Amino acid sequence: MKVLMLNGSRNAKGCTFTALSEIAKELTAAGIDSEIVHIGKDAVNGNIDAAVKEVAAKLKESDGLVIGSPVYYASASGEVVAFLDRLFWTAGDDLRHKPGAAIASARRAGTTATLDVLNKYIQYCEMPLVTSNYWPMVHGFSPKDVMEDKEGLQIMHTLGRNMAWLLQCIEAGKKAGVQEPAAEQKVFTNFIR
Repeated sequence: MKVLMLNGSRNAKGCTFTALSEIAKELTAAGIDSEIVHIGKDAVNGNIDAAVKEVAAKLKESDGLVIGSPVYYASASGEVVAFLDRLFWTAGDDLRHKPGAAIASARRAGTTATLDVLNKYIQYCEMPLVTSNYWPMVHGFSPKDVMEDKEGLQIMHTLGRNMAWLLQCIEAGKKAGVQEPAAEQKVFTNFIR
């Protein structure tokens, strides 16, 4: 099993990466592989199509997804939003019923608004939402600060264990013959007459 993690920060090894790395430790302890993909500026510098194509291919081989974003102006980074808009339109069918989680990192505030934005992608594609023992966020201005956020670290570790548990439950269910619900063709209501 494998979980793909998206780092929606401009900083490849910053606070968001640090939080995702803590989740990865728990997945590894449960025998689950993970990969952190840095979105960075590829979503806004003309490389979005190639980056989405690369991640979409990785999603086909992944069993779960974690989306991470720093807080920029009380919301998710513009890079990750642009990227997710394209990715979920392109690869939405490959995400259906794969467990998903979102995390936010901030120096101070805006984390719950960021989580709201990110969780909408997960919920739109019928992905089971993996939770933790509090809103999945870490606080700090630097990776060192994040490593001192004991509550935030516990939240990331709990989320990693919950993701591993849910993936193992899904695998056990498949082995026991539990069938995935059939997809229905989406209905669009039109209020314009």
